[in-house]
Amino acid sequence: MDYNVTEVSPVETKIEVKVPAEEINAALAATTAIYRQNLDLRGFRKGKVPSSLVESKFRKQILREAANELMNVHINEIMSTLKYLAIAKLDVSPVELEKNKDIEYTISFEHAPNFELPAYKGLAVEEEEAAASEEEIAQVIERIRTNMAELKVITDAHLPKDGEVAIVSFRATDEDGAEVPGVSAENFQLVLGEKQALPEFEELVKATMPGGSNSGKISFPADFINQELAGKTVDMHITLHITKERVLPEMTDELAKQAGNFETVEKLREAISKSYVQSRQQLHRAAAQKKLLDGLLAGVEFELPPALVEEQLNLLVGDAKHKIERQGKAPEALGKTDEELRQEMEPKAKEIVKAQIFLLKLSDKESIETTPQEMDAYFMQVASRTGQDVLAVKQHYEQQGLIVPVRDKILADKAMEFIYSQAKITKVPAKAEAEGAKGE
Repeated sequence: MDYNVTEVSPVETKIEVKVPAEEINAALAATTAIYRQNLDLRGFRKGKVPSSLVESKFRKQILREAANELMNVHINEIMSTLKYLAIAKLDVSPVELEKNKDIEYTISFEHAPNFELPAYKGLAVEEEEAAASEEEIAQVIERIRTNMAELKVITDAHLPKDGEVAIVSFRATDEDGAEVPGVSAENFQLVLGEKQALPEFEELVKATMPGGSNSGKISFPADFINQELAGKTVDMHITLHITKERVLPEMTDELAKQAGNFETVEKLREAISKSYVQSRQQLHRAAAQKKLLDGLLAGVEFELPPALVEEQLNLLVGDAKHKIERQGKAPEALGKTDEELRQEMEPKAKEIVKAQIFLLKLSDKESIETTPQEMDAYFMQVASRTGQDVLAVKQHYEQQGLIVPVRDKILADKAMEFIYSQAKITKVPAKAEAEGAKGE
């Protein structure tokens, strides 16, 4: 096999491959032998069917599989020799094998451009100290008390108010009086004032005395997640059975044990503070790393592979839609068309691709590599986050051709850690603490 490399642009390359008939014949013979070895045909012992009969019976399959195998070998050999970074949009021209005949085909792909790295060792950067305030610790303790509160039926008659818990049954009818499917419940527990329901529904509940019934019109927003109800107005009929109040327990050592098996309230406070500090340390570290990377990227310019930008753009648009759906709204709630979203997010997509290419270039220069253990750890995190089997996750990534992007992400992360490890870091007081000191 011979090949010729042509750089179409700084980010696109075309490779013309020439394969002699001898190599074609060897590929066909190898694939035929595999079929022959596994073929069980009446009149012949297994593995003893004549090659000519195997070739005639499975001609199309043999030609296709031999071509795929041959091209995969060529691509792996060529790419390992040329060592391009961030390969994307790899296209191979159609290949049809024929015995005793030379063939030619082309491989086209986009990749990271060649550019000079700026100095990235010994850079100065400030990083905030991590701390937890007394107010923040108190807020967490208050949430713990609220979560462990006892619900007590309110006996004095008054209209429900925020902070109380309403036990309500409801149903909806349309303008003709027919029941609206999917809009009904019995003994539904609603905490008022916490935006658990549509504002109009809460107001209807708050206007109803315990033990009484009420009705009113409720309009579903145009971006409601259930598109069958989106933008529609219904007549809501409710019965408020009882209201309850939350009786918060005192924060004692016993409650601390119930909350998380802490020996004392002080141990609980220490755990809350430690959690805040650890979380903020990660955030401040990430912020310092971003400052370092932004400064480095500002000092270098290079062309971006369009396919990588397009891929990242699709991810950002998809993430925006998924985020709004997780909030219980339809994608239309974003108030923008797909094209408008793409235009808005294109600068961000380019920024991400530029950073990834820069870090991959640095990882290559510093001989930073990924390990099988790091790849497995990534798949375990995905499996844990999604509740799937880790082997199923890994198989999905392999089938979708996502192994290389995962490897590149790990490489980029390790390259960023390398830059950080080489930086001159100055710790500064947390902004909130600094502002508090000014006020004193």
